[in-house]
Amino acid sequence: MESRKPTESGKEEVITIRNLYKAFGNFEVLKGVDLELYRGENLVVLGKSGTGKSVLIKIIVGLLTPDAGDVIVLNQHVEHISYKELLALRLKVGFSFQNSALYDSMTVAENLKFPLVRNQRHLTKGEVQKAVETVLDAVGLLHTINQMPSELSGGQRKRIGIARTLILQPEIMLYDEPTAGLDPITCLEINSLINEVQERFHTSSIVITHDLTCAKAVGNRVAMLLDGKFERQGTFEEVFNTDDERVKPFYEYNFIE
Repeated sequence: MESRKPTESGKEEVITIRNLYKAFGNFEVLKGVDLELYRGENLVVLGKSGTGKSVLIKIIVGLLTPDAGDVIVLNQHVEHISYKELLALRLKVGFSFQNSALYDSMTVAENLKFPLVRNQRHLTKGEVQKAVETVLDAVGLLHTINQMPSELSGGQRKRIGIARTLILQPEIMLYDEPTAGLDPITCLEINSLINEVQERFHTSSIVITHDLTCAKAVGNRVAMLLDGKFERQGTFEEVFNTDDERVKPFYEYNFIE
């Protein structure tokens, strides 16, 4: 499997992180993180469990407050804007949760309509229905529109979760462990979907994962979180072309050629 190439787009930064620190009590998680997400690219953030990957994206959307540092998303300093401005910014940043976060008591269509009706009250019922059908078609699950989440497989639930995020037409997508708990074939399908979303909806994405097959398949660029900092960034090959003993075991244990 070939790794993805860097994007050909310009170097416009849609997320800029500088000297970011975050600790929980005496436990330091992020120790001076610097990172950029460029418009139109899929950036994979790699790291072992507990290294702060999910903490990072929660800080990006303002769910956690950093101890120090700057977080700039779509030209707004997240830590300095008002709550109203933060809510407006979050509508431009789609967060695909690890567990899909679907409402079990709602049909697929109702799950997708909920965030749209809540945030875009001016839309007609016909416009809402069309938006639902468009994103379901994009993830290949239009036929599930009237099904309940309990009737779906894990991979289908993951796809519906992505569709629910896409329905608000975000500029940025944040994927938290998109292939976690899925079988290898379904993982490949989710990887392909992430690339399709990038191309069809022109999103810029951060993909949090410890799955190297996913990283190689979707990442235009890869950043590895080591000891609280991004010490290796580049293409997949550039990141793993090293004798660094912190990196080699991760590759040898995790990666499936």
